[in-house]
This record gives sequence, C-alpha cells and structure tokens, in this order.
Amino acid sequence: MKPSTDTDFNDALMARARQVIPGGVNSPVRAFRAVGGTPRFVQRAHGAYFWDANDQRYIDYIGSWGPMILGHGHPAVLEAVQQAATEGLSFGAPTEREIELAEEILSLVPSMEMLRLVSSGTEAGMTAIRLARGATGRSKILKFEGCYHGHADALLVKAGSGLATFGNPTSAGVPPEVVQHTLVLEYNNVAQLEEAFALHGPEIAGLIIEPIAGNMNFVRATVEFTRRCRELCTQHGALLIYDEVMTGCRVALGSAQSVYARLIPGFEPDITVMGKVIGGGMPLAAFGGKRVVMEQLAPLGPVYQAGTLSGNPVATACGLATLREIKRPGFFESLAAKTRRLVDGLSAAAREAGVPFAADCEGGMFGFFLLPELPQNYQQVMKSDSARFNLLFHGLLSRGVYIAPALYEAGFVSAAHSDADLDFTIAAFRETLATLG
Repeated sequence: MKPSTDTDFNDALMARARQVIPGGVNSPVRAFRAVGGTPRFVQRAHGAYFWDANDQRYIDYIGSWGPMILGHGHPAVLEAVQQAATEGLSFGAPTEREIELAEEILSLVPSMEMLRLVSSGTEAGMTAIRLARGATGRSKILKFEGCYHGHADALLVKAGSGLATFGNPTSAGVPPEVVQHTLVLEYNNVAQLEEAFALHGPEIAGLIIEPIAGNMNFVRATVEFTRRCRELCTQHGALLIYDEVMTGCRVALGSAQSVYARLIPGFEPDITVMGKVIGGGMPLAAFGGKRVVMEQLAPLGPVYQAGTLSGNPVATACGLATLREIKRPGFFESLAAKTRRLVDGLSAAAREAGVPFAADCEGGMFGFFLLPELPQNYQQVMKSDSARFNLLFHGLLSRGVYIAPALYEAGFVSAAHSDADLDFTIAAFRETLATLG
C-alpha cells in the first residue's frame, strides 16, 4: 500500500481486520483500546524502526515486546533463518540445533541443568506450574498481583498486562474451581508472603514470580522480598519459579537472576521460564531447572508435556544466532548505557516540565510512571495518571516515536538504537510534555 493525501491505510486495514478477527487484532493490547485511536499496521521494519501502512516511520521501543534486542533484520540472524528455512520448516523430529540452543541457554543461566523448548511463554509457564505440582505432589501455587505468566487458566488471576489495561481482575471463561489452588499476594509484601507460607506451607507446590514485573510496567522485586521468596520456598519444600520470559537475556546476559545473585550470594531459582530474546523474534520459549526436577517430565517421568512445533528448526536457528550476537564482549554494557541515556533524558525533561515522573531501567528494559516515585506493587501502579499517559502516547506517536500503547507495559531499547534516535525521542518527549498543560 502506498500513502495518499486522503486515505489512512491504517484505518482501512483496521476496518477489514474487525470483520474477520475479534477486535481486529490477534493480541488485545495491540487494539489501542486503552489509549484510543487506530493501531499502526506494520509493513516492514529495519534496525530501530518500523514503517506503518502509510509508510510513516517510527522509532520502535516495543521491539515485538522484547525479543528484538539486536534490532530488526540483523544480518547474522537473517542469514541463519534463511539458511534454516531452505533445509526445512518443521520436522516433528529431533535436530542437532535444538541441542545447540539448549547448551547455549544453559551456559548463560547456570541455575538450569536441563531445559525443554516450547513455542510460547504461556506454554512454558503453564508447564512449569504442572512440573512443580508433579515434582512436589502438591496443588497450591503462589503468584503476585500484577504479574503476568501467560494466559493459562490457572494463572489468569489479577495478572496485570492486558487485563490491567481493561480493568479486569481475571478473565471470563475461567471457572472458580480452576483457580482455587492459586493464591494471589501483593508484590513486594514480605509480611503477606510469610503469612501465606505459615498458613499453607505444606500445600504449596511453587511460587511463580516476575523478578522485574514487566506487565505492570517496570517494577522490581526488592532484595529483601527476593531473599524471603527463596528462603521460604527452601524451608517449606516449594519450588521457586522465575518467570524470565521478558527479562531473560534482556536485562543481563545471565538474566534477572544473575542481577539478584550479585546481591544475594548463592541465590538461584528452582525453575526458570524463558522466551522472547532466546527466540530472537520467532515463536520459541523454554523452561528449565535442576536435573532431578526436569527428569520428572515425560518420557522419563509422570509429568506430561508435548508440542508439535517445539524446537522448530527455523526458530532455533533464529534464537541461536541472536544469543551468539549478544554474547559478544561489551554488548550488554553498551545496551545498558543506551537505556540509561534514554531514561535519564526523559526524567530530566519531566523535571523541567514539572510533571510527576519516575523511571527505572535494567539492561535493555525500562519503564516510567507518571508518579512522583517508583511504585512497589500493582495498587501503586494503578494510581498513575492514565489520562495524561494517553495524551503523552499520542503526542509521541505523532512525532514518530512508538512506545507501548498501554500504561502497564515496559519498554525496550535495542542495540540498533543510535544516540541520535535516543536524543530525538527525548526531544519529542519534551515537546509533548509542553502540550499537556
């Protein structure tokens, strides 16, 4: 499609999409319902940019919600994917590349001794829960309000992300009996955590947590909260499940658990869930843990899991090429510096404008709130100024900067973002704040 002076092709595509796809989108947040307006239909992407149906260019800070850590169309990744595609798209049988990718991931995240590849973060999280229950013989799972672990029924309880956007504490179609064993606690609330284990310790199979919650924007687990999660799981025989679908190989080469291990000597989770970056933009995820736990999976043990496209040969090629690039010396130091430059620039602009603003970042992931200080839990996040955020979103969009179309989503910087891109973004942010009043 080519742009014209009297046609908005994004509007036209959305009208077509609504006729055949519920809400016109295949994932709810893409619909722009939270911020209003018409979604941008992406035609192509390269580096730090994508172009919409009107051939309008945007600096991209969602990067497919995190996977595009190298930027779009990295030459090494494209070459690997193209070569793999010529060899076959799917086999339903083992390949050597699956082993190579597993070995690569395990070398980066030493808390895992074995892993299994799947096709989505939801699938990985769902199976990690089943594995924890099967390995312990227990039923109850602890999760935290505002943490999102995919759309498996048992985890759609106060899950943040798209659900937070639409103001729903859960999802229709999930019977109460399905979530009766899911206990929901307040993020970063140590007293509540201790009380839950005191009351239910012998029944708890696992505790699942986003170490940096990216589905209520960007909220870190405190060091003390993280320490108590580990201590209480160990004390009561429950498994600590780290959901690093978003943070895995994104906030650090060794993922968020490596960040906490520097602060808590000897810290590691029992099961890790990963996705996004390890697939490089292709549908791929993984879950892994200690050998004694992972060997509970079929065909070795009684916990069943299977997937027709698990370990897809093209997806594994994409992920392997991505991981090899981000392992290069200095990669994460450079990425973290870019992200910090952006966050510091946005914060300075907000101070100049007198707008309440708090921001944080780690590695290539960042978040900001229209609040005077960083929130520690979901209820504090919900106090952010959503009306002003919507104006800010559209102000940036009109200036060619694309951030998440929802108040409750983190942002992502890639290696492809240049200093000029970051400076342009900060200037656009400053200009937009001036129009908000």
